[in-house]
Amino acid sequence: MLEIKDVVKRYVTGEINFTALKGINLKIEKGEFTSIMGPSGSGKSTMMNILGCLDRMDSGTYILNGQNVSNLTDKELAYIRNKEIGFVFQAFNLLPRMTILENVELPMVYAGVPKKERREKALLALDKVGLSDRIKHKPNEISGGQKQRVAIARAIVNSPAVIMADEPTGNLDTKSSVEIMKIFQDLNNEGATIIMVTHEPDIAQHTKRIVRFRDGEIVDDYEVKDRIIL
Repeated sequence: MLEIKDVVKRYVTGEINFTALKGINLKIEKGEFTSIMGPSGSGKSTMMNILGCLDRMDSGTYILNGQNVSNLTDKELAYIRNKEIGFVFQAFNLLPRMTILENVELPMVYAGVPKKERREKALLALDKVGLSDRIKHKPNEISGGQKQRVAIARAIVNSPAVIMADEPTGNLDTKSSVEIMKIFQDLNNEGATIIMVTHEPDIAQHTKRIVRFRDGEIVDDYEVKDRIIL
């Protein structure tokens, strides 16, 4: 499903040369539900940006769903992002002037999906996250937990190869966080591959595998033994 080999990423600011990722090797199979953890500056966010084709590595190889995406053009990467990857962010990233339904339809607009099909798929995705009764609302008319559900519906609407969630519960209370993790577990049970960055150990316990970063390297990679199943 997803494999990176010998990935190095450096940032140069003035005279400072910082290596954020130091020859990372990681393989994630189809249907996995993996947490990426680590302290600030450990490389986990850089890793997520590269996996999500939002940033480029300096060296190494990245295979996503059978395709080598290591040296694609910006236009090709944008196509891969829209087709193969569903993003869920801590800040939701919903457009305030659009209805919930329109927000969920957005990736399909970029993909050139006909209007009728867009509407049908968006309604199905919103039904999966329990928001069929909120389709005409604007983002400022719903709670934080509901906004994240909209973001998840938008992420899954194109049937991506992988869902990438960056601190998806970071802005939520405990009850909403648990509800979001239940949705992710349900999607994973249906076959979705999910990679999630989190700094919260209790949230990571809902996933199947934890990969820990420190100082730009993977220091631990293990199956979650006492997994919380909702």
